[in-house]
Amino acid sequence: MNFIAIIPARYASSRFPGKPLADMFGKPMIQRVYEQVQKAIDEVWVATDDVRLYDAVVAFGGKSVMTSVNHRSGTDRINEAYNKIGKDFNVIINVQGDEPFIQPHQVETLKACFDSEQVELATLVKPFKKEDNLELLSNPNSPKVVINKNSEAIYFSRSVIPYIRDTAQSEWLNKHTFFKHIGMYGYRSDVLADITKLSPSPLEVAESLEQLRWIENGYRIRVGYTDIETIGIYTPVDMERALKLLK
Repeated sequence: MNFIAIIPARYASSRFPGKPLADMFGKPMIQRVYEQVQKAIDEVWVATDDVRLYDAVVAFGGKSVMTSVNHRSGTDRINEAYNKIGKDFNVIINVQGDEPFIQPHQVETLKACFDSEQVELATLVKPFKKEDNLELLSNPNSPKVVINKNSEAIYFSRSVIPYIRDTAQSEWLNKHTFFKHIGMYGYRSDVLADITKLSPSPLEVAESLEQLRWIENGYRIRVGYTDIETIGIYTPVDMERALKLLK
């Protein structure tokens, strides 16, 4: 089984323009993501639509490939990048370009999901803790996942799922283990090619979660478990917090 990691990264961002190039104590954020992933996978590439990002990756010794500015999702960008790279791999790992604190063993956990040839797609989840509050659980920017007995995702939602009947919401975390989605993906190379040909689905449009398109079309998503909370950087305020943590 051989793996390639591709990190999709865009320069344009309504909340944080140029985010991947933001300085983190002498290194652009995209470099810190790249170096963390490279501890778990030898072949790492950045897929971008901006020459400034491309040049920055090449400057620190990384591999980068230019892709279209018109992609609807990171998965579509990764598919184009994989085809341009022109090498054959069994599995492509997608790590977001705004996750500089991603841990190598989280990448290893995702890789381990492909221990069976039957696995088509994989992602990571993290259980909410009982001490987490209802505000964290209810945050629509933190999608939740329902999982079956085979460790496959049944559904993803920005709402709290499942609903705990006849129980005050303040007690939900004491009554049930909820799972937070960690936005890393693994795709079999042939499956990646297929899912990028699918049209947006009704549930995907409703929730604005592309993985629902795959489920609606009959694909199975294996789940790997992590206890580490990744720290995504979406705004300049997030970056300030991240720099304090890094320091």
